[in-house]
Parts: sequence; C-alpha cells; structure tokens
Amino acid sequence: MTAVLARLAPRTLRGRLSLVALTTAALLMTFLTVALNTVVRHHLQRQADEELRTRAAAVATTVDTSGPTVRVQESPNDGLLDTNVWIYTGTRLLEQPPSPAASLTHAADQLAARGGRDCTTTSATGHAPGRIRLCAQPLRSGDNPATVVTALDLAPYRSSADTLLLGSLALDATMLGCTYALTRLAVGRALRPVRTMTDQATQRNTVTSEERFGTVRRPVELARLGTSLDTLLDRIRTVLRHERQLTGELSHELRTPLSRIVAELDWWQARPRSTAETRATHQVIADATRSMRTICDTLLDDARGGTHTAGTAEVRLVLRRLVEHLDVPDHVTMSLDDHHTRQADPAVHLEAGVPPALLERIVSPLLANALRYARSSVVVRTARESGIVRVDITDDGPGVPRPFVDQLFQPGRRADPGDGHRGAGLGLPLARRLARSAGGEVSYDRGHTPGARFMVSLPPG
Repeated sequence: MTAVLARLAPRTLRGRLSLVALTTAALLMTFLTVALNTVVRHHLQRQADEELRTRAAAVATTVDTSGPTVRVQESPNDGLLDTNVWIYTGTRLLEQPPSPAASLTHAADQLAARGGRDCTTTSATGHAPGRIRLCAQPLRSGDNPATVVTALDLAPYRSSADTLLLGSLALDATMLGCTYALTRLAVGRALRPVRTMTDQATQRNTVTSEERFGTVRRPVELARLGTSLDTLLDRIRTVLRHERQLTGELSHELRTPLSRIVAELDWWQARPRSTAETRATHQVIADATRSMRTICDTLLDDARGGTHTAGTAEVRLVLRRLVEHLDVPDHVTMSLDDHHTRQADPAVHLEAGVPPALLERIVSPLLANALRYARSSVVVRTARESGIVRVDITDDGPGVPRPFVDQLFQPGRRADPGDGHRGAGLGLPLARRLARSAGGEVSYDRGHTPGARFMVSLPPG
C-alpha cells in the first residue's frame, strides 16, 4: 500500500504543495458543510414543530373541556383544522382525519398516552421513511383533560435541506477546484525564480563565468539560496581552477624528462649500441624517471595541502646536479658562482630549509627560461644574506618587456606567444607558488640590465 501511495504522490514540489492545500481545504470545507447542514436541519425541524403547535392551539379552541365530557365544537370551514388532527380525551380517540394511515394513528395514540408536549417523526404509506412529524398538545383547562395531536408532512422542509446540501456540495467542489488551481499557480509563480536560477546554473561556465546569483533582487528566502549557490560555485571554481593548474603544471614539468627519455630512446634505436652505451642509456632513462616521480610527488604534496615534508637541501649540490642534467645550447655558457657576505664562511655549506626536490622544482623553470632566452651566458649565484638563502639566476638575453613585467607571474601569460617554443606560461607562477609555500619568494629584478635576473629567497636550513 505504501509503495502504491508513493507512486501516486506528485513528484514535483508544486504538485505536493497543491495536494496539501487541497487536502486541508477539503477537510475544512467538509467540517463547515456538515456543521451548516446540521444547524439548518435543526432549524427547519423547529419551524415544523412551531407550525404543528400553532395548528394544535387553533384546534384547541374548538375543544370544550368544561362539561362532564369533552366535546368538539363544529365551526364553519373547519376542514383545514381537522386535516391531520387527532383529538383524545384521556386515551380515548374522539376525532381523527379521514382515512388516516394506521402507523400515524398508532403514533398519535402513543403521544396521547404520554400526556405531555412530545413530538415524534414517523412514516406513513405513500411517504418516504421519517417524513411525517407529529406533536401532542395537552388541554388541562377543564375537569376532563384532552390532547390534540397534529401531523405535518416534512417533505418541503427536507427538500429545502437537501437543496441546501446539494448547493453546499457544489460550492465545496468549486472552492476545492479553485483552491487547487490557485495554489498551483501561486506556487508555480513563487518557484519560477528557482527554475530561472537552475537554468542559469546549468548554462553558465563554472570556471570562467563571473556572474553571481546574489546580485539579483529576489525574495529573502531565494536571496539566501542565491548566496549559498554563489558560495558553492566559488568553491567549485576554486577546485576546478586548482585542478586545471595542477594538470598544467604537471604537464609543464614532465615535458622535459619525457623529452629526455624520447630522445635517448631515439638515439639508442638509431643503430646497434655497445653494452656501455646501452648501460648509459638505461641510466639516463632511470634518472629521468626518478625526476618524473620527484616532480609528481612534489606537486601532488603541494596540491594536497600547500605544505611539504620538512627537510634541508645543500643548495650548491642540488644546483650542480640540476645543471648537469640540463640541455645547455652550444652557444650558451652556464656558470655556478658562490658569493658570500663578509660574515659568512666560504667553507660552510649553504643549506636551505626546503627539501631538495622542492628546491629543484623552484629553480628548474627559472633555469629553463634563462637558457631559452640567453644570448651567450647564464650565471647562477648563491649566497646567504640577512638570514635568508638567495639564488640569483641571470642571463644576457633581451630581458622582460616592461609592459609585461606586471603579468610575469600570472598563470598562462607569455610575453611573446609566437616565439617558437611550446611553453604554456606556467613555469614562473609555479616557481613562485612553490617558493611561497615554503616561506620563500621568487621575484624579478626590474632594475637589472641588460638581460634578466630572477631572485629566489628561501629560509635557511
């Protein structure tokens, strides 16, 4: 039964609210209809009883109880008074209507025997059940008591009551129909902004769209819903942007080791190689694979929470290893210089408070850019200054165009998209984000000329 009711229940909120309103209105209309018709029927019965007692009082004027016996006086045109009238002295019947029904006479006898002002409803041949009303009127003015019983056909009264009932039912049906229709219309109009918001949410681009639901004037409830949707969409946009950023950064960083693997395999397959050459190829591929794993671990750790495993890195050792694996163009000379302040000891190792893998990921995009744009040289300097570890990467290339300096660290932006290389504009933003996550910074020296200088500052180890 529950399953059947569940299938029959409306599936829309408008239908459910309309059904609730219809049910409530039906219960209320039923109660009012029953109460109204009960009051009306009681009122009509009282009117019938008053009519019977008025007729009984008129008949009583023709009954003489002053003598030794009760006598009924004849009067002109008393046919109307004698219609449906029984006159008793005690329990003895003196007069009755012509050809009365036996059931009516029996009911009149019972009323006369009681001797009070009682009324009863009975039926007679040719009448519907319960359609005849009888009332008794005792006469006690003389020595001999008498009783007048009058009868009245209730058909006109019942007809009026039935007509009122049918009218009430018709009115109830009309009201219920109007209630259902108006409720559906009102709820539909109230939910129209919700449908509009749903369509807008479906059509909007979750990532790029800057439209908001909370800026449109709406009722308080829908305004709160719009604010909640804006908050939810902001979170979704953040997650999707973060996912896009992570995907782009992984693609950007994995391109170099993958290219190294492909190039090494192409070289090895070009002709038969010796055992030593094959072993060297295996070593290059293994190093590239480890680099890819390190890249994935570093970026995924950063994506999970922006925190990295605690550790220290010997800066010069990491940089030397990184430089050894770079593809340096033939026309470019790369040098790694150590610069110390007067308070620093050159024999002391320069350690940064970041893991070696993270240091590689911070410096790699800067070195790749320097090698790409340098005319003849790239210089990497390391130093400890004012409680921080610095790594400066300088090239003698054309430098960064001044109009583009403010956009230099924005993801996806490139100074010259048509310069011939397949960069995506993600390396510098990634380097800065990773440095900041470790408590450091990557910045561009605007005053350095010619060429470009990028400065990495990290906490000491």
